[in-house]
Amino acid sequence: MATRSPTPPHPPLPPHPGGPAADGSLRHAHWWQRPWVRYGALITLLALSGLVILALVREQTGTQGFLVGLGLAVLPVPLLTAVFRWLDRVEPGPWPNLVFAFAWGACAAALIAIVANSFATRWIATATADPSGADTIGATVIAPVVEESAKAAAILLVFLFRRRDFTGLVDGVVIAGITATGFAFTENILYLGTAFGTDQLTGDTGIESVTLATFFVRVVMSPFAHPLFTVLTGLGFGIAALSGEGRRVRRVLLPLAGLLLAMSMHALWNGSSVLGEWGFFAVYGAFMVPAFAVLTWLVVWTRQRELGTVRDELPAYTAAGWLSPAEPYALGSMRARRLARDHARQYLGRPGAKAVAEYEAYATSLAFLRHRGRLGRAGADFVARERELLNELWRRRDIARPALDHAARMTAPPIPAQFPYGPYGAYGSYGMRPAYGTPAPYGGHPVHPAHPAPGSQGPYGPHPYAPYTPYGQGGHDPRAPYPPPAGSPYPPPTGS
Repeated sequence: MATRSPTPPHPPLPPHPGGPAADGSLRHAHWWQRPWVRYGALITLLALSGLVILALVREQTGTQGFLVGLGLAVLPVPLLTAVFRWLDRVEPGPWPNLVFAFAWGACAAALIAIVANSFATRWIATATADPSGADTIGATVIAPVVEESAKAAAILLVFLFRRRDFTGLVDGVVIAGITATGFAFTENILYLGTAFGTDQLTGDTGIESVTLATFFVRVVMSPFAHPLFTVLTGLGFGIAALSGEGRRVRRVLLPLAGLLLAMSMHALWNGSSVLGEWGFFAVYGAFMVPAFAVLTWLVVWTRQRELGTVRDELPAYTAAGWLSPAEPYALGSMRARRLARDHARQYLGRPGAKAVAEYEAYATSLAFLRHRGRLGRAGADFVARERELLNELWRRRDIARPALDHAARMTAPPIPAQFPYGPYGAYGSYGMRPAYGTPAPYGGHPVHPAHPAPGSQGPYGPHPYAPYTPYGQGGHDPRAPYPPPAGSPYPPPTGS
């Protein structure tokens, strides 16, 4: 006797917005191209760099200075990491990328900077017989070039070998910021440990100590200095990631331009120490604070734009039956996402919240993938990647879909009955949906060839964009809960 499969068949895929993708051929990978070889070599490199940098810093600061520097330098790390993780909440990047970025900045980049800066400064001092001038050149010229290049190497590696996870400005900012946070952590250990050693020799304590002054300048006033410099490089890589595959010159020049800006800002910051007693505060107020404010605005604006992309691109998959009517709205709101995770956690515990968070991340990646395809920037693996993301959504739909529907109803703005809607306007589970192209509370909805004709049937009943009977004339209340699908782990709704 034949049994029915417990998993319903997948809905059909919407058409590729950029046309059919070209098929790629697989090649036999050499032994050095195998993932475990690359990962092993990278982990070994970072581990050796960490051991060497640990020995060098401890040699320069002493054991007590190292411990004091470590305890003080770690204080801004959680704050900076939390800020960059917050920026990355729309489409969270894989945590191994962030661990690699921090480890590269703290170990490899710091080791390169210490060795190269020391060698260059000694060489200049020997060649010019002017140690004071050599220190100034080393700080204002050599250090910015060496340090920003060393940090940029981490961004370049992620850009080349984790291209799937590097798709725009926010990705470049986050990788750059985490790398610079790791670098600043190691550098602060060195500076604070050296300052503590100086205080031990001079006997200074309290407010007159060099340690307190160094802590105030590097940790309190300018914890964002290194991240600010390197974020300029990350922006260059982020804009390059948005460029088409055929624009190779642009994809090379933009990261270089960002790197040059990072070096210039770093040189200006380091050079403020030779501008007199108030030089530091002048550069801090005239350049660092405005640059930080502009970059913060740019990143937050980009984050909101990404949410708009999610709301605009996902309705095509709703039309094809992959997503429920509420999901594009809920996935385009950070508050609705949080409510969905909380709702799942309330009934299913942490595994349920994790499944919803993964669903949100995969859906966001799907929206960005389709956006790149619509702009003609998708690669040859568009179809394979799209199918992969849709399969991941399909596996988690029974848990995530009711939670997102609940979150959409809780966050849907009240819509007055006299709100104008076109001939294809409809009431969905999260508010009235106007016709495509007309204004809506969360943005317009462009016409897409994948949308079926009004009134057609989808895998979950009438198509969500088909005309419904308006509320008040026998139609469904837009804010009333829909019953969960058969087999849902959530209890039926009890109120409207």
